Amino acid sequence: MSSVYFFEKGSGQPVVLIHGFCEVGAMWEDFAQELSQSFRVLCPDLPGFGKSPLPKPQISLEETAVMLEEWMEEHSIQDPMIIGHSLGGYVALALLELMGSKIKGIGLFHSTAFADDAGKKQMRNRTIQFLKKFGAEKFVSSFVPPLFSEKHREEFASEIEQATEQAKQSSLEGLIAFTEAMRDRKDRYDVLKSFQGPKLMIAGTEDGAVKIESSRRQKEAFSHYYELEGTGHMGMIEEKERTLNLVKGFCLEFS
Repeated sequence: MSSVYFFEKGSGQPVVLIHGFCEVGAMWEDFAQELSQSFRVLCPDLPGFGKSPLPKPQISLEETAVMLEEWMEEHSIQDPMIIGHSLGGYVALALLELMGSKIKGIGLFHSTAFADDAGKKQMRNRTIQFLKKFGAEKFVSSFVPPLFSEKHREEFASEIEQATEQAKQSSLEGLIAFTEAMRDRKDRYDVLKSFQGPKLMIAGTEDGAVKIESSRRQKEAFSHYYELEGTGHMGMIEEKERTLNLVKGFCLEFS
């Protein structure tokens, strides 16, 4: 039995929604509710986040993908559409490399197929130092608000508060392990490009975590590419209706 906690809604074509760093599967609650009218929607907690335990102190994205593949086999999740936000997109790409044509389609939500550059790796190392010194709660309280574009922070104050509370369900060990895993992940642009199935990218022009210039450099690898003007790293909240329609339309087109 896998130790992956998840919730599911609906039936039919499986759609797996994978949350990002400092997030839990429950972040997809509204998306799952809407998509479940047409699909079997499954939202796991990644190990070390929410209710899924971290199996060991260090974990790679490849090992995470193996865990999720076993979880999918256990629950008869076949031919899934896999959509990941940020870290969830990195996990989705690792799954794509592992499972290949067993995946029906892939979506990256404010994520990238490129590896971290030197500057980003340094930032990850500073994050690890901060976590070890100050702990998880102090980190997530400062980490979550800047994920939203500056102009949206007042408007989405209650959503930011909710996202911060969900982030507090992250274990210190999980935060450190996945900061290391993100820092050390490989470039999977060729994996993405060679995949023959449908591919969705949703990017934010004001995203501070995944720069829009980086997203644009990958544009040709996607069958469906969209930019959210004036939006930060949290398009599923900042532009909820639009992004929900984009994801729904993408899934319906290929189900």
